[in-house]
Amino acid sequence: EKSNKYEIKDNFGQRLYFAREENIYLNKNLCGPLRPFTMHIANNTGREVITVIRPLRCITCCFPCYLQELEVQAPPGTTVGFIIQKWDPLLPKFTIQNESKEDLLKIVGPYLTFRCLGDVNFEVKTLNEKSIIGRISKYWSGFVNDVFTNADNFGIEFPADLDVKLKAALIGTCFLIVSTVNVPVTHCRAE
Repeated sequence: EKSNKYEIKDNFGQRLYFAREENIYLNKNLCGPLRPFTMHIANNTGREVITVIRPLRCITCCFPCYLQELEVQAPPGTTVGFIIQKWDPLLPKFTIQNESKEDLLKIVGPYLTFRCLGDVNFEVKTLNEKSIIGRISKYWSGFVNDVFTNADNFGIEFPADLDVKLKAALIGTCFLIVSTVNVPVTHCRAE
């Protein structure tokens, strides 16, 4: 199986970035959605601007240790944040941390991460979870596309004035959500 490739577009459909997954052939085929990977995200000139590193971790609500974690570097080699999966028996939950591992934002997903005839939304919230400041969504692409292809579309919504480091972390979070909830994606759209 070939390495995954992704386009990251704005809400007008213009490509902003191109992402390429780097992993070992056996990891992808033996570990599937649990596989470790490095995602190289380049701008339209081909210059790598973000690196996302995901180590091999567990993915289960029954085993709350060693859950998913992701490191975001922007530019490559400079850590700007981490995305940490938090254990919850019912909901997919993640915390976005800065480079010093201080909590900044929380992401809370729905009870059901697969939905026919509708979008699946993960809310980006403040630490106290009282205010929603953004959203990562898996868009419903239609029955034929969902059943017969591995192509999905995701959207990332955030305030325009959000810190650029947090924007990079949200892009990384999209790739973690894709792999954690077992849905393949070919396009992420930043709005």
